[in-house]
Amino acid sequence: MTNPQIRAGRAAPLGATFDGDGVNFAVFSQHADDIHLCLFDEHGQETHHLRLPERDGDVWHGRVSGLMPGQLYGYRASGPFDPEEGHRFNPAKLLLDPYARRLTGHPTWHDALLGGADAPDPHDSARYMPKCVVEDPSFDWGRLKAPETPLADSVIYEAHVKGLTKRFPGVDHPGSFLALASDEVLDYLVRLGITAIELLPVQAFLNDRFLVQKGLVNYWGYQTLGFFAPDPRYLSHGRLWEFQYTVARLHAAGIEVILDVVYNHTCEGDENGPTLSFRGLDNRSYYRLTEDNRHYINDTGTGNTVNIEHPMVMRMVLDSLRYWSTTMGVDGFRFDLCATLGRTEEGFDPNSAFFRALRQDPVLAEKKLIAEPWDIGPGGYQLGSFPPPFAEWNDQFRDGVRRFWRGDLGHVPVMADKITGTAGHFDHSGRPATSSVNLLTAHDGFTLADVVSYVQRHNEANGEGNRDGHGENFSDNFGTEGPTDDDEIEAARALRRRNMMATLLLSQGTPMILAGDEIGHSQGGNNNAYAQDNETTWLDWEHADTEFQAFTERLIAFRKAHPILRQKRFLHSQPRKVDGVPDLFWWRPDGTEMTRADWTNGHLHALCAEFRMASGTPLYAQREEAIYLAFNAGDALTLTLPPRSEGYVWVRHVDTALPDADPHRVGDTLEMAAESVIALVEEAE
Repeated sequence: MTNPQIRAGRAAPLGATFDGDGVNFAVFSQHADDIHLCLFDEHGQETHHLRLPERDGDVWHGRVSGLMPGQLYGYRASGPFDPEEGHRFNPAKLLLDPYARRLTGHPTWHDALLGGADAPDPHDSARYMPKCVVEDPSFDWGRLKAPETPLADSVIYEAHVKGLTKRFPGVDHPGSFLALASDEVLDYLVRLGITAIELLPVQAFLNDRFLVQKGLVNYWGYQTLGFFAPDPRYLSHGRLWEFQYTVARLHAAGIEVILDVVYNHTCEGDENGPTLSFRGLDNRSYYRLTEDNRHYINDTGTGNTVNIEHPMVMRMVLDSLRYWSTTMGVDGFRFDLCATLGRTEEGFDPNSAFFRALRQDPVLAEKKLIAEPWDIGPGGYQLGSFPPPFAEWNDQFRDGVRRFWRGDLGHVPVMADKITGTAGHFDHSGRPATSSVNLLTAHDGFTLADVVSYVQRHNEANGEGNRDGHGENFSDNFGTEGPTDDDEIEAARALRRRNMMATLLLSQGTPMILAGDEIGHSQGGNNNAYAQDNETTWLDWEHADTEFQAFTERLIAFRKAHPILRQKRFLHSQPRKVDGVPDLFWWRPDGTEMTRADWTNGHLHALCAEFRMASGTPLYAQREEAIYLAFNAGDALTLTLPPRSEGYVWVRHVDTALPDADPHRVGDTLEMAAESVIALVEEAE
C-alpha cells in the first residue's frame, strides 16, 4: 500500500479488527495528547505513520482501507512526561497494542527500550520491539462441544507446554502447542485419567533483562507482555489456529483447558523498567501509583500492580478473558496472585468490582475460576475468602499433608481437616467442598520426587546465590540429600510418594497433579526453576517411573469410580435422613471412635475415617456404601474395622504397601504396614 488513507472508524471493538476490506484500530488512553498508528512491512521497516483522527471519550480510533490480516503495526503516544503527575509519555517508544492478537516475537533488550525514570529517553525503540499482527481469529469449531466436566469430577494436571512435550517420544514440533495436540500426548493424558490440563502462562510474556544477561530466560511466563496474544515461542508456524486446534483436540479427547493468567501486574516493572505498551499509552490509568505518583504500588513483588479499579483497565481484563473463552475456546482460568485483583484502597474485598463483574458475566461466570489466594501486599493471604464460583489453590493442604507424612508431631487433626475439604476455610457462603484445589506440589516449589529426596533447596543454577525459592519445604531426604544407590532409602522414598499421591486422590476437594510427578520427575532439588528452560524442567519420559505412573492411574480410576470421594457437600458427622447414620466417622485403629484425648495426643500418627454420602445429599444421589480410609505415618498396626452393614463386606482396593495388589475381601481386622495408606469399600456380598 503506497498511500494509505485513514478515516474515522469506530471506537469499538478495541484492538485491530479486520472487517473484510480494511482494518479498524481503536486504543484507550485517557491522558494522551495524540496517538499515532505505525505500519510496518514484512521486514519490520516502518512504512507509514498515521495519526488516529478521532477520539470518543478516551478511545482513539481510525480505519485504514485495504489492510489485510498479516499487517504489522504498533503505536506511538504523545503527551506529558511528568512523573510527579504519573505521566510517562514518550513518542520515541514504539508501543504494543494491549489488544494485539499476535506478536511477531519478543523485545530485543537494549537501553532504547527504557522510557526514562526521571526524563524521557530520546532513543527510538522500534528496531528492538516486536510488532503487532492484524489477525482474523475465526476458527471452525464444527459441532465439537467442550467437555464441561463438573468440578467434582475433575482431576487437574498442571503442565508447562514446553516442559511436558519437549522430550515426549514421537511428537512433531516438540515444545509447542501442536505437540500438546499430538496423538501421543493426548493418549497419555487420557490413559492417566486427566480431565483438565492447567497450562502455565501462554499469553505473550517477556524474558527479563537480568535473566538474559545471565544466559537464562523466563521459562514459567509470569511477566505478561500481551493479554490477548499467545506467546510466539509456542507457535510452530506463527499462526493463531495452532492454539485453537490444540484446544479442539483436547476437547475431543474429553480434556478441558485451563489457563494460568497474570492480570495482577505486567512485565514493564517499576519506573526503571522498559516502556513497551501500557506505561507509554497511559501510565497513570494502567498502574496503581504511590502518593507521589513517581513510584508504583508493588503488591505483586514484580515492580508494579495493574490498576484493576480503572473501568477501562477492568474492561481490558474482562475482554481478554472473554476472548480466550470464546474465540480461543478455553474452559477456565487460574488467576495468579488473585488477592491483588480483589484489593481496593480499603484492602482486600471479596465483593470487589472485579469479582462482581466476573460473577455476573454470562460467559465468564460459567467457566472454571481458580484463585491463587494470596499476594505480598497488606492482608495478602486470603485462603477461603473468595466468593463462589471461585475455587482456590490450597497451600495448607500441601503443607499439612507433607508434615503428616514426614512424621511431624500433632498433625493428625491437621490431616483430618485436609482430607475432608478444609471446611474451616471453605464451608461458608454456600461454597462446595470442591472449592479446595488440593495439591501436593506445583510449578513453584519441589516436585514430588524432590519432596522425598531433599531437605534443602538447590537453586544455584538460578544465579542468585541459592537465596531464591522457598526456605521451608516440609520435605524429607531419608538421611541422604539427593540421589542415592541405597535400595532401602529408594524404597522408602517410593512408598512416601505413593502415600502422598493416595492422600491427594482420596481427599475431598479438587485434586491437582503437577505434570511429571506421576513419572518421578526431579529438578535436582531446584524449588524455583522459573528460569530453567532445559533438562531440569523438561520431563524425562525416557526414564519415567512406570510403576508409579501405573499406580497413579489406578488411584485416579478408583476416585472416579466412587462419588463418595468427590462430594460437593462437606462431611460434618451429621446423621443422614435416609438412614440416620452419620456421614463421617473418625475411628481409632482399635475400632473405637476417636475421643478428645486422641485428638490432642500430639504423638498420634494414625488417622482412620469412614466416609459416606454427606448429610443433605438429595435422594437421587444417595449411595449406601461406605469408604474406610486409614493413613498411618507410624509403625505397623492392626486395624479393627467398623461394623459392616448387613449383607456387606469390606473390600481392600488401595494399599500403598502392596501397590500391585488386586481388590481383596478382608475380615473384621486387617494388618496395616508401617507408613502406608489403605482404602476399603463396603460392598455387597
